[in-house]
Amino acid sequence: MPKFPGRTGRWSRRAAVSLRRRILRLRRAFLRSAYWRAAAPKLAPAARRLAPVLERTGAGLGSAGHRLRAAMAAVSPLGWLAVGLTFVLVLLGTVFNWQEALVAAVGSGVLLVLGTAFVVGRLSYDVALDLARTRVAVGDAAVGSLSITSTAARSMLPVTFELPVGGAVAAFDLPRMRPGQTHEELFSIPTRRRAVIGVGPVESVRQDPLRLMGRRLIWADAVDLYVHPRTVSLSGSTTGFIRDLEGEPTTDLSSSDVAFHALRAYVPGDDRRHIHWKTTARTGTLMVRQFEETRRSHVAVALSLSSAEYASEEDLELAVSVAGSLGVQAFREQLALSVLTQDGPLRCVTAGAMLDGLTVAEGQTRTSGIVDLARITADAVPNASVVFLVTGTEPNGAALRSASMKVPPGIRCIALRCGTGMEPALAAIGELAVLDIGDLHSLPGVLRKAVA
Repeated sequence: MPKFPGRTGRWSRRAAVSLRRRILRLRRAFLRSAYWRAAAPKLAPAARRLAPVLERTGAGLGSAGHRLRAAMAAVSPLGWLAVGLTFVLVLLGTVFNWQEALVAAVGSGVLLVLGTAFVVGRLSYDVALDLARTRVAVGDAAVGSLSITSTAARSMLPVTFELPVGGAVAAFDLPRMRPGQTHEELFSIPTRRRAVIGVGPVESVRQDPLRLMGRRLIWADAVDLYVHPRTVSLSGSTTGFIRDLEGEPTTDLSSSDVAFHALRAYVPGDDRRHIHWKTTARTGTLMVRQFEETRRSHVAVALSLSSAEYASEEDLELAVSVAGSLGVQAFREQLALSVLTQDGPLRCVTAGAMLDGLTVAEGQTRTSGIVDLARITADAVPNASVVFLVTGTEPNGAALRSASMKVPPGIRCIALRCGTGMEPALAAIGELAVLDIGDLHSLPGVLRKAVA
């Protein structure tokens, strides 16, 4: 007899829909029946009493599941291998009556039980991770302390604490501790290079000698240590670039400012405090003062991170330190500051925030160099008083001049070429001052010569 799969499938769907409708119809009829209306008030109290029991049962099952997951996590890969080997040996000894396999299985099981004895039990500690300073310069001492206090009601067995520091891990063996006893460990962190070093989290490690079982617990969160680029003081070196104390006057006219420009006739809406009464009395017409709009001194630092412009990583580090020194000096002189790289502008709310941004700056292979960065800086800071272009030794005079042409007229532009071991020098390419920096400590002297 031929089969009709399409028709058969359609009939089965119709049967399922019809059965579902009948079930819903019976449910509505049952809920409307007199039996249900009479039984519902009696079942409600029982349901209310049963709800907490069901809730506790669910919580117990969830807690049991959590404990089971924690117990399974305590077994190391070598421990799971021992568990599998034990089952295989038991199976072989049972099926083939192999006594040696059963003895080996018993030995493996004993090792697992002994390993479990090393990790069972609760730990109770109060752990405090403290860094003396979370922001240091390259080469400065970075020290910290790890304080561990026993808060248990009984003596605690020895345990090992691990403290990750960057890519390394420091291990501290904690001795047997009485209740309330405190153990303190001091450590130092090398700061040979600019970086953000993660210190922590602090973990306790309990494991058996064969490393079949192990438990790790986190007691303190991680702390970031910022190793800032080294900077040098430029006191008295940059004041020659920005000579005004009240801002730079511009060609834009204003009705209220500091720099006086001229007198003009009064216009309704002008501030009466600016009326020049002597001229008004002489001419018989109200005359008011007009001013030149001034702007606050603004320093812009463009730091190129293009690896193609630096001969080595040391040159890039020197350039970062030069940019940081210029930025710190701008904050000391209370000048507005903008620091830009190919990655975008840095956060310059405080000197520390600016140095944090320089700490994470990394050289990358880029197609854009100092010329494109100068254009971006000019667009981002159109009202700058002076623009510092910090780059490596690879850009030649033509490239530096092309970069200076991107800066609008009237803004002083200074290029600083950074190369380790270079002789400090000062040269001029048109209106562009080019400073060669071979060492960070030579920066103040070269800037002072450029001012003179």
